[in-house]
Amino acid sequence: MKVVPKKLPADSAWLAKPANSGAYRQWLIDDGSLTGRLQSSCDSFAVKPLTQCNARAQVDEATLLGLQQRCYALLREVYLYCENKPVVFAHSVLPHASLRGNWQKLSGLGTRSLGAALFADPRVVRTPLSYCKLSSRHPLFARATAALDQMPSELWARRSVFLLKNWPILVTEVFLPEVLKL
Repeated sequence: MKVVPKKLPADSAWLAKPANSGAYRQWLIDDGSLTGRLQSSCDSFAVKPLTQCNARAQVDEATLLGLQQRCYALLREVYLYCENKPVVFAHSVLPHASLRGNWQKLSGLGTRSLGAALFADPRVVRTPLSYCKLSSRHPLFARATAALDQMPSELWARRSVFLLKNWPILVTEVFLPEVLKL
């Protein structure tokens, strides 16, 4: 059964535009491959996996993907490093129903970039980006900041759904302070 992405309710913390995002704005609104942009901005790029497991998506993620809240999905979290410093925390939700055909191999990426794999396939369609300023109360904040020496008070994130023949994958990218030095 195919799942079709849903729109979030009007009271969602995710925004259609990154209002008051300051220096992060240019990173947030770039709708090209983040991996490609990072690779062209630094000499040493690396993907460092943190976790990959079967778990329930957050309620808003399940809603966005059209999943039942009790359904499990493959959750993947990595840091993207430039010059041996974490610059982006990436959190992806891959519904098991979507991991078929060409996307079956996405469950075994290891240190390879999910974004690079998605942008390499011209059949993949990306939904519009949405944005959120994460505070320490957001479920992703602690995981995103775990490798940081200094704790920021907030972080900017963006997310979008990638579709291949209406099979969705949600990718959330949290921009860490070091990205502003690139």
